[in-house]
Amino acid sequence: MSSYLDDDVNGGIEVPQQVADLANAQTPRSLKGLRACKRCGILKTYDQFVDEGCENCMFLEMADDPEKVNVCTTAFFEGHVAIMDPRASWTAKWLRVDNYLPGVYAINVTGTFSKDMEEELEQRGCRYRCRPADA
Repeated sequence: MSSYLDDDVNGGIEVPQQVADLANAQTPRSLKGLRACKRCGILKTYDQFVDEGCENCMFLEMADDPEKVNVCTTAFFEGHVAIMDPRASWTAKWLRVDNYLPGVYAINVTGTFSKDMEEELEQRGCRYRCRPADA
């Protein structure tokens, strides 16, 4: 499978999907104020979650919604690891993020969604199970 990357010079070039995923990877802009998505464990700053949401959990609709960012992310996590190729990484498999996009992930995430959030996601038919803390 391949994808196209925007290229100002060539008008777009065809590249393998793995390269396209890596090119679109989001990394935290700062180590201060990091938060982890409660579902997938990706780490970003609060402002990044507000600006962009979570690229793995788009159905959480965090972009432009600071209240949702507070509900769907947590500042309580342990460790972090950068994953460049989730499908080929044993670490990604161990953390159960091998089907997600490249990025920086928490090793353990503490926190669950509120009952209201769980009900909302169930009504919309979304799989919302939070990342287990004992990954």
